[in-house]
Amino acid sequence: MIRAHLAQTQRLLDHMQVTNRAPRHVGRLVGHDAGMLEVTGFSRPIGAGARIRAADGHPVRAEVVGFRGSRAILVPLDQDAPLENGARVEPDSAANMVQVGDGLIGRVIDAMGQPLDRKGPVLANGQWPLNGVKGNVLDRGRVLERFDLGVRAVNALLTAGRGQRIAIMAGSGVGKSVLMGQMISGAEADIVVVGLIGERGREVSDFLETKLKGQMHKSVVVAVPADHPPVLRLRAAARATAIAEYFRARGKNVLLLLDSLTRCAHAQREIGLSLGEPPAMKGYPPSALAFIPRLVERAGVDSRSGGSITAIYTVLADGDDNDDPIVDTARAIVDGHIVLSRQLSEMSIFPAIDIGRSLSRVMADIVDDRHLAAAANYRRLWAAYEENRDLILMGAYRPGNDPTIDEAARFRNPLGRFLIFEGFSPIPDLG
Repeated sequence: MIRAHLAQTQRLLDHMQVTNRAPRHVGRLVGHDAGMLEVTGFSRPIGAGARIRAADGHPVRAEVVGFRGSRAILVPLDQDAPLENGARVEPDSAANMVQVGDGLIGRVIDAMGQPLDRKGPVLANGQWPLNGVKGNVLDRGRVLERFDLGVRAVNALLTAGRGQRIAIMAGSGVGKSVLMGQMISGAEADIVVVGLIGERGREVSDFLETKLKGQMHKSVVVAVPADHPPVLRLRAAARATAIAEYFRARGKNVLLLLDSLTRCAHAQREIGLSLGEPPAMKGYPPSALAFIPRLVERAGVDSRSGGSITAIYTVLADGDDNDDPIVDTARAIVDGHIVLSRQLSEMSIFPAIDIGRSLSRVMADIVDDRHLAAAANYRRLWAAYEENRDLILMGAYRPGNDPTIDEAARFRNPLGRFLIFEGFSPIPDLG
């Protein structure tokens, strides 16, 4: 017994000696400009975490975002921390691990995993890499099963699949949050993970009290308001995705909603421009656009566990510009997009889905031919009316000249009413 204890003690001492011989990568803070910290003697890769000893003795977390010559460029995760020149900087190996587990369900946390809901500590003892587990691309399964999102117009005309990535594209005030709330309430998901990135503080509270009402028993919310540093907004998006990945690895069907992908790109733009990246497309540096596929590609079906992440990303089309670089980049990487129309929203049609400009790329693989034909016929009639709307409303079109236009005009109101979510009233005349 004594020999066993002595042997165990010797192994512990040997381990401590090896650990102490390992390089510590301790650096010193030598510059602070526009929220960027310059550190010497700190050889860590981009994305690595760090702890800086503040003037009051407390450690301040930071993240490596780039290099300038031999100096590492860090961004503090607490912009109000009292930092002094020459402060000691050490690696933080735990910074890029996410606390995961069933204890997260029903909780609201921030970008660092700290609780915001005043319910005490988060009791989740598992860990998952913040930036995901790099796997074989062949482990990603195909989207072959329907996923009920609880919205009639989407289920019928833009049918989603389990593991699909979808972008909701619209200008401000057109109903993105309303549509997300409908999906949360009606979706057939085991777990719902919501990332509220860059929202106003009031909107976060409103979302929790209205859109998530009655659904918190299966939900996890990661919220970072607009007044937080850009690096925290990016970490919040990565944390929400990592939590979804953890539950997918356990075989769960997860619905991930991220609002919004645009604000994540804006956060990366702030960091990129501060590092001196050249503004390329409409003021966005390359890193802002490269961030989108890295995040979106983490969702999907895991053929090993059988779990899935069906992801919904909102994309803000500034000034209703659907050719914005962020809109274009998102549209190219997702498996489908839902475009919301300001014109329909002004007519009190919610969700204000522009059927002609929306698309589900997996629909043909998950519905039967009869369903596909019915959806195509709906689109045909909707497009025929929209193309000839002015002629019809002015009375310049003569019935009988075109059977398709005649049919579209006759069924215009039923077609429009089909789009409207059952909970909305009154039903407008779409004439």
